[in-house]
Amino acid sequence: MRGTPASKSWMKRLATWALYAVGALSIAYLALYAYVAFTGNDIRPGDPIRIFRKPDAPSYS
Repeated sequence: MRGTPASKSWMKRLATWALYAVGALSIAYLALYAYVAFTGNDIRPGDPIRIFRKPDAPSYS
């Protein structure tokens, strides 16, 4: 028994969305690469995230 046309349509839709997801990830990677290349900022794993807070903000720790 082969799949019904409805199941093939579902698989085709899933494959299309998977292709869209891979394309979106690749575009995001290229955008990040272009940002780093043109701004000259070095993004390295382990660099601290700088969060700027108001000096008079309460400390909850």
